[in-house]
Amino acid sequence: MPAVTDFQLHERLAADTVSLGRTRLCEARLMNDCTWPWVILVPAVPGIREIYELEVTDQQRLLAESSALSEEMMARFGGDKMNVAALGNMVPQLHLHHIVRFEGDPAWPGPVWGKQSPVPYDEPGLTSALDKLSLIIASLA
Repeated sequence: MPAVTDFQLHERLAADTVSLGRTRLCEARLMNDCTWPWVILVPAVPGIREIYELEVTDQQRLLAESSALSEEMMARFGGDKMNVAALGNMVPQLHLHHIVRFEGDPAWPGPVWGKQSPVPYDEPGLTSALDKLSLIIASLA
């Protein structure tokens, strides 16, 4: 994997998210929308747009990190469904969304995109989310 110094987070991801730290492969980011527990993993590999462009070992690492993150998020937030998606239509840099969904949430059962404007975290909510999620991310480092 290239040096982390070669990696730059896309400006849209930087603007819409808060850092949770680093895993072995990824920059982990909390989406600044308190409607859903929503974490984005961004492989810290420059110039990658698709999963298949990663080296095989990094593909495997991404799947392992994504699976562990998903399992821990579901355990901590008690959701009904975990949505994992890599769309990249608005932000071409490879990133995987991990969204805990609840029956009856504002977008249920459809996708979260385009259903409502993001609801930014207030300070106590952000602190609570960072506390819960940072422990998960630290376990993936």
